[in-house]
Amino acid sequence: MATVPSRPSASDDVRLALRAAQLYHLEGATQAEIAAKLGVSRPTAGRLIARARAQGLVRIEISVPDDLRATVHTDVESELEAAFGLTEAVVLGEIPDGSPSGLVPLARAAVGVLARRLQPDDTLGFTWGPETIAVAHELGTKSARCATVVQLDGSMTSIDYQTGVDYTLGRCATVLQATPVRLLAPLYADSATVTALAQDSVLGRAMALGRAADVMMFGVGTVSTATTLFEGSYLDTAILDELHGLGAVGEIGGRFFHADGSDVAGSLAARTVSVGLDAVRACRSTVLISGGAAKHHATLGALRGGLAKILVTDLECARWLLEQKEGAADEQA
Repeated sequence: MATVPSRPSASDDVRLALRAAQLYHLEGATQAEIAAKLGVSRPTAGRLIARARAQGLVRIEISVPDDLRATVHTDVESELEAAFGLTEAVVLGEIPDGSPSGLVPLARAAVGVLARRLQPDDTLGFTWGPETIAVAHELGTKSARCATVVQLDGSMTSIDYQTGVDYTLGRCATVLQATPVRLLAPLYADSATVTALAQDSVLGRAMALGRAADVMMFGVGTVSTATTLFEGSYLDTAILDELHGLGAVGEIGGRFFHADGSDVAGSLAARTVSVGLDAVRACRSTVLISGGAAKHHATLGALRGGLAKILVTDLECARWLLEQKEGAADEQA
């Protein structure tokens, strides 16, 4: 009478899973090495490792060194990514104070993001502002490479106001070894002029290139007199009042959006010479550099509207954003 091979006991299954887990996690063995060691197939070795995790036999702890606890916030970054569907969040301990030097930590972190995300054949688009000026300043010669750098919003103005466009475009193009494309146009004009500018062969090409950019970097502006648009006389108090009445909370490239990130449709929208927010949403990698209490609501609106896939911000702003997300979830429950 033929004998039936005995099946491994439950304890033997656990022992094999434990041995596979020890070899994999503690000794750094590959699945092929584990298979040879335990006399099982390679797929079985993989299943044993997975079973050890599923049954709670493996506990993985990630410990941040004490000297880095004030600067590394990976737990908050993971929460932000999950809460807002971000590709990546970078959270810093330093809070911007509104000065150019206060933006340096955020700018350096953004440079790190660009170094990992930019590809040699990419087009990098940017909106002008203090954040992108700071990023351009912090770029190093080995940061990354791309094919083209393009300005996403008009910057010409009738007064002697320095937008920093020439510096940002020139430095990014030089360091990234890219071809610069300037958008020689005002940010706001009458609607007929905007239509004519779009039909111009040179400006039309720049706008089309900007809309199709592979990576975009920008900050957000607020709806207040403490903003570069007001300081540069692009906006006046009458327009700000109209924007407040329409429920605007922030802007990117001169285009304003509501608290949910949707476009504000007012008299200003048809007069704006910049890449539309729909193109920003469609871009593969959009890097928002924003920090400080004054930018909280604008940052939240941008995230809610899918205008940023990558966020570089400070810890205080990150925690505030998560509180708003949790508060909204509680209200819906």
